[in-house]
Amino acid sequence: MTIYIALLRGINVGGHKKIKMADLKNLLEDMGLQKVKTYIQSGNVLFESDNETERLRGQLEEEIEKTFGFTVPVILRTSEEYERIIHDCPYSAEDLKEGESVQIAFLGGEPTQGGIDHLQNFESEKDECKVIGKEVYLFFRQSIRDSKLATQLPKLGVPATVRNWNTVMKLDTLAKTIAE
Repeated sequence: MTIYIALLRGINVGGHKKIKMADLKNLLEDMGLQKVKTYIQSGNVLFESDNETERLRGQLEEEIEKTFGFTVPVILRTSEEYERIIHDCPYSAEDLKEGESVQIAFLGGEPTQGGIDHLQNFESEKDECKVIGKEVYLFFRQSIRDSKLATQLPKLGVPATVRNWNTVMKLDTLAKTIAE
């Protein structure tokens, strides 16, 4: 069985696309997924499955739309991919100063070079990014809410959902507990 981390984009934000995590957990269990765990209300789900990634992603999106009545992009990574993503992070989250943060934008596919170039045009003294595969590593010296760089993620042309470093690490810890 493969351990998957599913990141749902844009649920429970500003009162839109509301999904209770207990309902989401029940849905995934009804789909036959094993050891389902959710983490916080922003759409983080871990589970085991023998299904292939792309097929599974499509099934999740379809079932969520049927059950809750709206579309939700699902970004899916295996626990092995997730560990590599953490390892590849070019920014240290160890010694962040007040207001600084490391975040990862998980992408639904490979961005185009044009999209990457566009994003990098918005780097500044306050915001940096590094694109590696289907992830954008973000370093903010001030709040992500004030970032011009962060607002350009949709220009990559693929679905993206952002998680802060603490959430990234907590999901990795949960994946390891599922593996035990």
